[in-house]
Amino acid sequence: MQEIYETVVVGGGQSALACGYYLRRAKLNYVMLDDQPAPGASWRKYWDSLTLFSPAAFSSLPGWLMPESKAPFPSREEVIDYLTKYEQRYEFPIERPVQVQEVCFRDGLFEVRSAHKTYLARTVISATGTFRKPFIPNYQGAETFRKLQLHSSDYKNPEPFKDKRVLIVGGGNSGAQILAEVSKVANTTWVTLDEVTFLPDDVDGRVLFDQASARYYAMQHGKEVNPSQFHVGNIVMVPAVKDARSRGVLHTVRPFHRFYEDGVIWSDGQQEKVDAVIWCTGFGYALDHLDCMNLKDQKGKVEVEGTKAKHQAGLWLVGYGNWTGFASATLIGVGRSARQTVAEIQDFLKQV
Repeated sequence: MQEIYETVVVGGGQSALACGYYLRRAKLNYVMLDDQPAPGASWRKYWDSLTLFSPAAFSSLPGWLMPESKAPFPSREEVIDYLTKYEQRYEFPIERPVQVQEVCFRDGLFEVRSAHKTYLARTVISATGTFRKPFIPNYQGAETFRKLQLHSSDYKNPEPFKDKRVLIVGGGNSGAQILAEVSKVANTTWVTLDEVTFLPDDVDGRVLFDQASARYYAMQHGKEVNPSQFHVGNIVMVPAVKDARSRGVLHTVRPFHRFYEDGVIWSDGQQEKVDAVIWCTGFGYALDHLDCMNLKDQKGKVEVEGTKAKHQAGLWLVGYGNWTGFASATLIGVGRSARQTVAEIQDFLKQV
């Protein structure tokens, strides 16, 4: 007879690993399904120079601290190495590459289907993140633009843009960091919906997490929160961004009106030739594998209570953003959501 797992975890990134840590401690019979050929998940696909915003000691998964970095913030390669060794340390039962095509619920069990195998489980944790759902806004004339367009998820390094005219679109940290290095080799314009704000130089991800935590717990206990107690800003001044500021390139303009064949048309009607557009415009939620259960709303979310799906017993979602647990899309924050999720799964399994 086919094995029935107590839990199947869909995903192999940081959120899945944090869940795996607590599933292992709970001694549940589980398997993790990762669609990537090697550990590291989306970190293997990020651009070469990407770093964390926090020191290593404040960027760790539950149970094992990330080793100290050679630089103020861990590099992409150091994060991949840490995630790889974390897997090895705890000997998680991970199968890869397994691309989960759909998760359905029939006759009291979840059927987790890939191209070559169907896994049966009493509960499922969806931990697929957002990287496979890049978002590009719909601009008029985009289909007529004859030059290069790519999302930040496909960006690797600035070399292909040397001596070109490049628009970098998006007001988050990815936009700031990619602008910082592309501007060294290309003529760049940073396009954002609104004027961006920069955090003080001494504020990193650790400080932001501590402040966000304080605000979160104050709200949880019904206390009044004074926004002036918290730093206002959204761009972390990592070394590369500080360097861009010193070169005078760290400024933004408002969005263009539309594309034409060789460039863009600005709101004042001026045409400008452009060689490439890099979209740093974020991601949606990689939840297509749940379509069989018809749970997603118009924004692509699944209604949850904490991390537990509200309209499908036995399903939990971890790591997609604050709507699936406070700071659950961060290395330091996902442990809390993972611990609570596994505790709820244990209680659920006692009742079925």
